[in-house]
Amino acid sequence: MRKKVIAGNWKMNKLANDANQFVDEVKSKLPQSEKVEAIVCAPFPFLAQLVEKTKDTKLKVAAQTMHYEESGAYTGEVSPEMLADLGVTYVVLGHSERREYYNETDETVNKKVHAAFKHQLTPIVCVGETLEQREANETMDHVEMQVTKALEGLSEEQVANTIVAYEPIWAIGTGKTATSEQANEVCTHIREVIAKLTSKETADKVIIQYGGSVKPANVEELLAQSDIDGALVGGASLEPDSFLQLVEAGAK
Repeated sequence: MRKKVIAGNWKMNKLANDANQFVDEVKSKLPQSEKVEAIVCAPFPFLAQLVEKTKDTKLKVAAQTMHYEESGAYTGEVSPEMLADLGVTYVVLGHSERREYYNETDETVNKKVHAAFKHQLTPIVCVGETLEQREANETMDHVEMQVTKALEGLSEEQVANTIVAYEPIWAIGTGKTATSEQANEVCTHIREVIAKLTSKETADKVIIQYGGSVKPANVEELLAQSDIDGALVGGASLEPDSFLQLVEAGAK
């Protein structure tokens, strides 16, 4: 049975003291269940302190992006080697905001996925369609293309250890949420695509999250679906109480 993975994406929010207080409040209250994994995806300046604070706890730390090169003349960038050296265990790749504002492409996402595995980082690969694509009935084709490209060249073991986060762009930060049935339909298609690329056995191991205005009020209905194995959460992950409610839902 696949575990549920709840990842709180803080985006460009909080200061160092806020981050410390959040972790101090959350880490001792997390469910001790093996059914759920709790992750905070923090801005780069806070990663070292949070890794230190979460040692020997159930809370894991993720970066929100990274470069695919190990080093070089890339001013302002952070390498996978740097993240691994800090003790970070997860990294979010290909978030729609990175694709829209920072020119991330399917090709660069694929390079980053390979780099993540080289340095023992678990990639959380984001895919999803715009409102225009959904209204034009292009959702399945678009998401299939993104998944196929992101996983290109990976071994079956690496694919099995990739987390895919389906985030319809029209539902991120808008208050709109895909219905649980709409979300599950796409997540099921993602699993079918992975099975076609690898095998059904491998596809059945892949954790597929849903993201897009997830909150305590709707998370249980989403997690009850057949192919939704967790959530990548923005705004509702910024407050300790809300984040804990999401993780507790995943432990049920």
